[in-house]
Amino acid sequence: MDTEAPETTEAEAEADESAEVVDAPETVEPTESADAPEAVEPSESADEAEAPGSLTNEWTGPDFVPTPEVVDEDALLDDGEPEEPYLSPFDRPGKWFVVHTQSGYEKKVKRNIEARTESMNMEHRIYEVEIPTREVTELKNLKKVVSEKKLFPGYLLVRCRLDDDAWYVLRNTPGVTGFVNQGGKPSPLRRKDVETFLGIEADRQRAAAKKSKPMFEYGLSETVRVVEGPFADFLGEIIEINEDQLKVKVLLNIFGRETPVELEFAQVARL
Repeated sequence: MDTEAPETTEAEAEADESAEVVDAPETVEPTESADAPEAVEPSESADEAEAPGSLTNEWTGPDFVPTPEVVDEDALLDDGEPEEPYLSPFDRPGKWFVVHTQSGYEKKVKRNIEARTESMNMEHRIYEVEIPTREVTELKNLKKVVSEKKLFPGYLLVRCRLDDDAWYVLRNTPGVTGFVNQGGKPSPLRRKDVETFLGIEADRQRAAAKKSKPMFEYGLSETVRVVEGPFADFLGEIIEINEDQLKVKVLLNIFGRETPVELEFAQVARL
């Protein structure tokens, strides 16, 4: 005999659904475990870690970026080398004093002072001995000759730290007769006197003249007229030009003979 399945009532169906909901386990969000390791940020590469200035290495100082050297073209000499900076002899260690010597024996006394300074180990007190000179241009055999003349015959300039020991060495050097002093005490020279006596200003003027030397306007074999000097109004032919010394050699007719004469650029002019 077939047995019919009992019909499920609506109330029983609702009871079953509610039972399924109650029995189903709740979904639990995963929690972080206390033992779980924290996320680690990726570390710097080995190259970056070894870079200068990093905390893992000894500090090597700030980065140095070399800058191109700037050369002042106005300070260049004719050969393209930078001009040496101007240094006054007054700024060197010690002070300059004037020592009186026997006239005509300046060079010998200078050597004597230098020899005694070395033999008595006084190089840390007596630094330098100079004979003040100046350039003099003279006319010899129809040619200009530049020679040096003593500016103050019978005197030397000595740069030193003058104490009792240095005074003893200098004063007892053969040929030294005393110091130039005021009030019985050796007096050091002023800056202006030191630079003037040692020709510093003259050297600077010559260097400036060399940098701005004029260009010669005439050419070889050109006939020019002498405008100054003992050969003024003579006519001659240019046979040599020396632009470094600002001079020109002209062939002049003197007493019926052609004679080469060296003149400065300013001493000749075009006809």
